[in-house]
Amino acid sequence: MTKWISLFALAAAIAAPASAQNSLEQRIAADYDATLEALFLDFHRNPELSYVENRTAGIIAAQLRSLEIDVTEGVGGTGVVGVLENGPGPVVLVRADMDGLPIEEDSGLDYASEARQTGIDGVEAPVMHACGHDVHITALIGAARQLVRLRDRWSGTIVFIAQPAEERIGGARAMMEDGLYERFPRPEYALAFHVSSGLATGRIDLAPGLVASSADSVDITIHGVGTHGAYPHEGRDPIIMGAEIIMALQTLVSREVSPLAPAVVTVGAFHGGIKHNIISDTATMQLTVRSNDQAVRETLLAGIRRIAENVGRMNGMPEDRLPQVEVAHESTPPTINDADLVARLRPALAGALGTDALIDPTPQTGMGAEDFAYFVQPETGVRGAYFNVGGTPQAAFDAAANGGPPVPAHHSPFFRVAPRESVTLGTEAMVAAVMELLPAGGAADD
Repeated sequence: MTKWISLFALAAAIAAPASAQNSLEQRIAADYDATLEALFLDFHRNPELSYVENRTAGIIAAQLRSLEIDVTEGVGGTGVVGVLENGPGPVVLVRADMDGLPIEEDSGLDYASEARQTGIDGVEAPVMHACGHDVHITALIGAARQLVRLRDRWSGTIVFIAQPAEERIGGARAMMEDGLYERFPRPEYALAFHVSSGLATGRIDLAPGLVASSADSVDITIHGVGTHGAYPHEGRDPIIMGAEIIMALQTLVSREVSPLAPAVVTVGAFHGGIKHNIISDTATMQLTVRSNDQAVRETLLAGIRRIAENVGRMNGMPEDRLPQVEVAHESTPPTINDADLVARLRPALAGALGTDALIDPTPQTGMGAEDFAYFVQPETGVRGAYFNVGGTPQAAFDAAANGGPPVPAHHSPFFRVAPRESVTLGTEAMVAAVMELLPAGGAADD
């Protein structure tokens, strides 16, 4: 870990002499030193689990109120909504997620989290910002501070969102179900970013189309008829039925979905029975289901239900005792960036940040999920753009390539990003994107 710390210090030292590109960059840098750094450190040291982000939400609400932004708390649970109206024009939503993860931090940072908290499941656990949400909410406050300062230069309405429970992919849906688009100004555009430990600091990745896969957690309860293990013919074995379901599920991806369409059906847990010689009357399964297309998602979910129920019928179970399939509330469709909006924002960001900041659009490399999707579903009419901000100094990647320590991934106890570089670039990119979408007002004083 000492080598990691020295790499971060080296990268900061190299970057420090570089002259600021513009006055906005200078103002954000000064704001980081005066205000944002302390906020980031506080957020990082005091992470909170999904749906219980009460302290975090309170700090964000207070920061927005201090800017004379109209704030509503408790939206969709612990969600915070801040509305900044500034004359006629479009409505732009700016979202940041704020929850941490039940992971014990082992990053070696002198500001590492030592927090513990009881989650909604009643289990106390260590808590860590192992996915960079502390960067996101700090940059949300940073962007709000700059946009208030620059309000003579734009006209319209900005809706700032601090969203709970992204890690459980449930917070965005909860806010929508709590009337986000009915109780507050309905946006034409929605923007969000994610800091990425897999992207070098100073770089932005903004691409059209698919950004994140859909994700569904599926629970299957298999009913059987319990009996003595030595007399299997007198019962109906739910473990056998579960095994048949698991094998049949493999045909969904291999035979019902196009080989050109990514899809995943993983059985992550299978529980049944308590004793060697007892055939239980119940077994349970837990699945994660991923896809990159809503039609494929519906095919998979419908196929899981069909297979499970018909395995029950095949084993002679009555209709009221067939396997029960439940799709958990915590699920999300795929996140898809609006191509026209991305085409508009890329040159705006290049102009504000420099052409070297934007990397060429990169293809998806995994099937991670992101519930920002709920804010930009086709039926909402809201056009969305979700981008990645680099969080790891290039020196760390170079060292890893030469046999040094690997760059920690997200959701790892070793996860770490460079706070100054991540927060300031995320703030500047978000301010530039918002101002591109809102018509210009008068000239502000520098």
